[in-house]
Formats: sequence, C-alpha cells, structure tokens
Amino acid sequence: MRAMVTGGAGFIGSALVDRLLAEGHQTDVVDDFSSGTLTNLADARATAAGALTIHQMDIREPELIELIARRRPTVIFHLAAQASVPTSVSRPVFDAEVNIIGTLNVLEGARVAGTDRVVFAASGGTLYGEPPPEQLPVQEGYFAHPTSPYGVSKKAAIDYLIAYRKLYGVEFAALALANVYGPRQDPHGEAGVVAIFAERLISGKPVTIFGDGEQTRDFVFVDDVVDAFVRAASRGGGLVCNVGTGRETTINELYRTMAKIAGVQREPEHVAPRPGDVLRNSLDPQRARIQLGWRAWTELSDGVAAVLRSVAETQGSRDDIQGHPTQRKRSSP
Repeated sequence: MRAMVTGGAGFIGSALVDRLLAEGHQTDVVDDFSSGTLTNLADARATAAGALTIHQMDIREPELIELIARRRPTVIFHLAAQASVPTSVSRPVFDAEVNIIGTLNVLEGARVAGTDRVVFAASGGTLYGEPPPEQLPVQEGYFAHPTSPYGVSKKAAIDYLIAYRKLYGVEFAALALANVYGPRQDPHGEAGVVAIFAERLISGKPVTIFGDGEQTRDFVFVDDVVDAFVRAASRGGGLVCNVGTGRETTINELYRTMAKIAGVQREPEHVAPRPGDVLRNSLDPQRARIQLGWRAWTELSDGVAAVLRSVAETQGSRDDIQGHPTQRKRSSP
C-alpha cells in the first residue's frame, strides 16, 4: 500500500506514520508544520529507509490536488485539521477554510489520482453536539446538532465524503474520534487536556480546570486510535464509526488520577467554562467493533501514566513517576 497522511507530523498523525512504516508501507506525509513538528517524525525518519517522503504544504492550497495526483496514494489518511474548539468560535471562517476547503482538496486529489479510499478523522467529541444523558454513550445514528463551528465543519466534511462516494466512487471511512491522548500531544495548545495536565503536574505549575470539572469526556489512547485507522484502510467503507471507550470520565476524575500517579497533592484551580465546550460526551464503539474488528484496550490509568512518563523524560525528572511502562504490546481483540 502507498499511504498518504495529511497532518502526518502531528500527534496522532506521526503515531500513524510510525505504524505504517513498521508494516512496510510507502508513506507520504503532508503537513504545513503549523502545529506538527519534525521532532514527532524523528523515529520515522531514522528508520524509514527510503519509504518516507515529507511534503510541507497547507491543505487549503490547490497544489495539494496536484501532489496527490502525482503521488497516487492507495489510501489517504486525512488527519490535518483546525482542531481547537475555542479557535473555531473566535475564527469560524479560518476553521471552515481548513476543515472544509482542505477536505475538498483532499477529495479532489483522491478523485483525480484514483485513490482507493480516504480515511477521515472526524470529531466524536463535537460532531453530536449535546445529546441528552439517556443517549450516552452516543451512537452514530444520533441526529447531530454540533454546538461549535469546529463540530459543524467536521460534519460538513462527512457530508462531502458521502457525496464524493456517490458521485465519483471515492470510497471513504470516517472515524469519529473521542478525546485522544498520549505521548507527543502538545501541552501548550488549547486542546489536549491530558497533555496539559501532565506538563503542569510534572513542572510543578498549578492546574486550571474550566468550569466545575464535572463535564465528562471519553478518553481513548493514541495507540488504540492508530489501530482503528489502519483497520479502516480496508474495512468500514461508507460508514462513520465511533472510536472511543464508551465510558464517561469527569475532568475532576482525570485530574485526581493523574495527580495520584504524579505524586502531587495540590488541588486544581477552577475558572469560567469555555464557550462551545460540550458538557458530557461518550461514544458507543459497537459499530467499530463489528465493522472494523476494533476495540480500545488501554486503561486510562495506564495511558496517562505513559503520558506522564513521557513528559517527565523530556524534562529529565522521570524518577518520581509511577505507573506501567510506556511501551506495551497489544493483545488481539
């Protein structure tokens, strides 16, 4: 397989690139490096042996279509996105340019190149808006009313995927991701609460929680998510599949778990909630289990321990971090 990964220098994208290269696939990375970094691709570049090609490009540019037509990937994993809810609220036009126009460029390139499939990273955390508690964990058939421009743009992208499949025969699989976390996640951005907590706990800084902390999220580890992407390259055609654990975890519970592992007893600081944030969220992964043969296997305590250890190693202070080793082998579902 010749794979192309947009956003391949990012947190999830670079982990996916590592997996693709390890399985022997020729891989093209497209990234504008606005948030992704070459550091994330250090392992891939060291071990690729000519199987990796990196293209610095903004997916909003029409040149992307020409690049895809020239490289002719078998599968495009489309992960490049404007992924911040607060940014989408303050800059909705920019959000739409990246997430809608960028996706259209990917689809046009796939159409011209004869690409077999586009695997799209959707947002399960915002796609379904604010479902009532009795609908949680939410299923893919729930009628979506996103409450942020980010959720709207991701929903629109799925509508384009469906249209291109019907009009031009471009197959797709869309993965509605829960709150993905793991090593390499940026602790300095607006997204990625696990990475933000980890950096602040390890460095001894106060931790801020927006709102009362009783809002819930479905936290899924990056290695589990990468496995879903690889499976979706050949399964789940024409479907949206939730990729999550089906379990709700409050932000307060997350903090307590991470603080205990980090050996920190300090209480967090609470500030006003952010506009556009969903209060409760969890995703029903049953369709992914049936269609992709996928399930999440990493427990939250193991996953956040891996993140804390990664941050501690970066800061040179790993001795006080408890928990399991960061490298674990996956057992078959």
